[in-house]
Amino acid sequence: MERTPLLSAKDIEIEFTLRGKVLKAIRRCSLDIYEGETMAIVGESGSGKSVFTKSFLGMLDANGRITGGSITYDGVDISQYKTEKEWMTIRGKKIAMVMQDPMTSLNPLKKIGKQIQESIELNQGIHGEQAKKMAVEMLEKVGIPDAARRANQYPHEFSGGMRQRVVIAIAAACRPQILICDEPTTALDVTIQAQILDLIRNLQRELNMTVIYITHDLGVVANVADRVAVMYAGQIVEYGTVNEIFYDAWHPYTWALLSSLPQLGIKGEELPTIEGTPPNLFNEVKGDAFAPRNKQALDVDFEEEPPFFAVSETHKAKTWYLDPRSPKIEQPQSIRRLREKMERERK
Repeated sequence: MERTPLLSAKDIEIEFTLRGKVLKAIRRCSLDIYEGETMAIVGESGSGKSVFTKSFLGMLDANGRITGGSITYDGVDISQYKTEKEWMTIRGKKIAMVMQDPMTSLNPLKKIGKQIQESIELNQGIHGEQAKKMAVEMLEKVGIPDAARRANQYPHEFSGGMRQRVVIAIAAACRPQILICDEPTTALDVTIQAQILDLIRNLQRELNMTVIYITHDLGVVANVADRVAVMYAGQIVEYGTVNEIFYDAWHPYTWALLSSLPQLGIKGEELPTIEGTPPNLFNEVKGDAFAPRNKQALDVDFEEEPPFFAVSETHKAKTWYLDPRSPKIEQPQSIRRLREKMERERK
């Protein structure tokens, strides 16, 4: 039986006006999000991951706008929302976001407990002493020791990892259906990263949330995701279950990302990098946006944008390689090596 998506983005286009020029940041991007799942959106900086997901809660910069497509949530096309009043029925209450840098998300002049309390009052309609008590309980939930005392402290009195916990507490205090985590572990050391990922996983279970991770770290993806969407130059170019993406990727950009994993390095050999730069989105992109960086690009890649081809029921890739008329292209040795390595680790 086919599942109904919790949120469905279809052919979304987002433009920004910069110094009188138009930048097409998101180009016909579609993605379905299902209840209770963990979706990871991966891609290098500038691929459009954050912009795409910010459109789910009306957080685009003032010079940005949705110019095409639809975002259906709870039976309503929220991409048509124009006012802050409309977005406030969704933002926080239904869909919340944990930002990349906790220091820019926290008010340095307000006590931590007060900031969580405000989130509870605004989104749950609970006020006063009860909201204050819930704020302390939320701090305990996210693993802040001596929560009652620390609720009276300011952001600068917390370490980076603790601040990230506080930001997660503020978002989770809204009891959203969907929690978007934008690079939640970027500035943290490996030990703290693992703790934050465990924390989000536990909160997801406890509060029955759907989680969307935005990341460029494939190690994080392997640890947390059920499904993965790969973004490049404002488009999703491949999506599938985490095993399908790691074991059987087919878009050349996904291959390039996976081949750059340090775990695949061979002693004495240089680690592969992705040569070249992404296209300038002020200009119209012709064909496959990744073609100029792909040494195995086909002639058609420079002429015509590929459609999505199905690899399986749950796995699709936007590449001419999967067209039955295309010459046979083998997956790179590094991808086959990754599959073997993962299979060995599973035994």
